[in-house]
Amino acid sequence: VQLQASGGGLVQAGDSLRLSCAASTRTFSSHVMGWFRQAPGKEREFVSAIRWGTGATYYAGSVKGRFTISRDKAENTVYLQMNSLKPEDTAVYYCARANSYDTSPNNYQHWGQGTELTVSS
Repeated sequence: VQLQASGGGLVQAGDSLRLSCAASTRTFSSHVMGWFRQAPGKEREFVSAIRWGTGATYYAGSVKGRFTISRDKAENTVYLQMNSLKPEDTAVYYCARANSYDTSPNNYQHWGQGTELTVSS
């Protein structure tokens, strides 16, 4: 499967942005789609995930209440709506797919190429 992430850019603090990640092959109900991010000099960290079948969602504490993950089954696409962006949200954002939910990137077998977000203060 290929995951194509898009939607990053340069925004100001307080702005909103939506990331998209389209999968090239069918995503099954058992799959989990996740978003991770990696800031310069830091490890890749979990941001959010969604169970494809049930729609159950999970968030890192740092983004809870500001970010919303969703999926469009017909489009085989997962989204990350990011509101009230902060400079500390600056990172390369990656989408990934796993067979089960976990916050560890090691659990995810398929990765998109990343889309860069820069939030200026």
